Amino acid sequence: MKTVEAARRWARVWRSGWESKDTDSIVALYAPDARHSSAPFREPGIGQDAVRAYVQESFDEEDDIRAWFAEPVVDGDRAAAAWWATMIEEGRETTLAGTSVLRFDAAGLVVSQWDSWNQTDGRQEPPLGWGSSEAAAD
Repeated sequence: MKTVEAARRWARVWRSGWESKDTDSIVALYAPDARHSSAPFREPGIGQDAVRAYVQESFDEEDDIRAWFAEPVVDGDRAAAAWWATMIEEGRETTLAGTSVLRFDAAGLVVSQWDSWNQTDGRQEPPLGWGSSEAAAD
């Protein structure tokens, strides 16, 4: 599978899976031995079981999720995708904005993911033009 197709699929499945709390659809994006770093200073998880544990733990704390994903930027077998989400996390409205840096295998499965993100109180939708190729050109 071409990296651009794998990256777009990753973004599409993560968006729908996050909003519907579909752990299985998200875990299916990852290779059996994938390395997943959910934040810069956390220890990475290794394998689909670690991805499942991270995603399920997050979903257990989150409700009323709305997510947006930008068009991935692709180079070789790597891609970067910006994302934005609003939710109720442990009873508080919150907004997350971040980027995932991904590497894919020939089958289009994630073999490594490194995330970095920011969080703020309240719900803030992305600014006008966020994530579009037109905004990136400005």
